[in-house]
Amino acid sequence: MTYNPFVEMLRSRAGGEITGIPSICSSHPLVIEAALLEGKANKTPVLIEATCNQVNQDGGYTGMTPQDFRQYVEQIAAKVGFDLHQLFLGGDHLGPNPWKDLPANDAMAKAEILISRYVDAGFVKIHLDASMPCADDATPLSDTTIAARSARLAAVAESAVSGQKPVYIIGTEVPIPGGAMEAIDTLEVTSPVAAMATYEAHRQAFAKLGLDDAFSRVIGLVVQPGVEFGNENVVYYDPAAATELSATLTQIPGIVFEAHSTDYQPLSALSSLVKDGFAILKVGPGVTFAMREAFYGLDNIACFLEQLPTSESLPHKLEQLMLAKPKHWEKYYHGDENAQRLQRHFSYSDRIRYYWPTDDATAAVENLLDRLSKYELPEPLVSQYLPTVYPLFAAAKQKPDARDLIIEMVRSVIRTYEIACRRIEP
Repeated sequence: MTYNPFVEMLRSRAGGEITGIPSICSSHPLVIEAALLEGKANKTPVLIEATCNQVNQDGGYTGMTPQDFRQYVEQIAAKVGFDLHQLFLGGDHLGPNPWKDLPANDAMAKAEILISRYVDAGFVKIHLDASMPCADDATPLSDTTIAARSARLAAVAESAVSGQKPVYIIGTEVPIPGGAMEAIDTLEVTSPVAAMATYEAHRQAFAKLGLDDAFSRVIGLVVQPGVEFGNENVVYYDPAAATELSATLTQIPGIVFEAHSTDYQPLSALSSLVKDGFAILKVGPGVTFAMREAFYGLDNIACFLEQLPTSESLPHKLEQLMLAKPKHWEKYYHGDENAQRLQRHFSYSDRIRYYWPTDDATAAVENLLDRLSKYELPEPLVSQYLPTVYPLFAAAKQKPDARDLIIEMVRSVIRTYEIACRRIEP
C-alpha cells in the first residue's frame, strides 16, 4: 500500500498521539533544498505546496505548470539524495482565483483545467477554494455556492486521478496571501457555527454529485485560529481564544484544522496549535524571510571584507530592482518614503521574495557567493551578522561556507515546525 502521511497523522491523532504536518509553501530552490535536507535528517516526509497564482496551466508567476513544478522539486530532491517516496506535493487555494475577473462560468472552466493538471501531475493534497466572487457574482458568495463550486472541482479531480487518490482540504477563512497589510492587534477566531456550516455545506454538495468516496478523503478544514502577521508585527496564538473552535473537532472525526499564516509563531505557539487540532501548519514568508536575513548578513560580511561602498551592496541592488518593478509591493506597503523603504526589505509579509527568482537578483546573489568563496569567513563576522547560525559555525570541525549558512538559516525555521509537528528532538 502507498504510504500516506495524512492518513498516518489522522490515525496517530485518533490514538492519542499529538502529531501534525508542516506545509512548506515556497518555490525558491534554496528553501526547497533546506526542507528536503531537514526531512532527510529527521527521516520524515516533506510536504511542499504551490498556489494557484504561483503554478498553473498558464505558468503562473513562476512560469511553471504543475508538471514543471513536480520535475523541478524532484530534481532538487535527486541532488540532495531525498527519497521521492517521502516527497508529497500539495496545491493551495486551487480554484478560480487567478481568473476571478472573468464571469463565473469562464473562471470555473479555467479552474477545472487547473485542478486536472495538478492531480494529473501527482499532487496528492488538494485545497479546494472557490470562495472568491467572479466578475458576474453577487458578493459575498454563500456557503452553498462556494461548496457547490468546490464539489464541481472535486469531481474533475477524481476524474483526473491515475495514481494515488488525493486528500482534500476545504474552507478558506484566511487573510490575503502573504499576511495583512496593516499593523494588527487581534483577530476574530472562526466561530464553531461557521466551521460546522462550511463542513456541512461541502458534505451536502459532494453528496449531491455522488462524491461520497472523495468526501471521505476530506481531511482538513481551513479556519482562522487567531494567528497572523502584518508588515511589522505578529499576532501570536492564544489557546484560550480558540477553545470552542478546537472543541468542534469532536463533532467531525477524521478531520483536522489547517492553519495558514503561522509564520513567525514561536515553538510554544506552534506546539499548542498542533495540540489543539490545528495540525497542518503552513509556512511561506517565514522561510524566505530567514533566507533574506542570511543573504543580507552575508552581504554585510562581504562588504566589510572588501571595503565596498553601500552602492555595491545587495540591498541596494534589490532596492533598485523593486523600485523599477514595483508591482509586487506597491499595493501592499504604505506610509511615507522611509516607511515603504523599510517594508520593501524587512516586512514580515516578505514581498521581496517575488524578486529573488529574477535574473538580476539571482545574478547578484551568485556574485555574492562567488566573492565569499575566496575567503575563509572570519568567525567574529559570522557571529556579528549571522548570530542565529553562528553556534553551528563555531562547533563545526569543517567550517560551513556561505551557502551552507543560508541553508541552515532556512532549516532552523523549518526545524521549529518539525519539532512542533513530529515531536523530534531539537
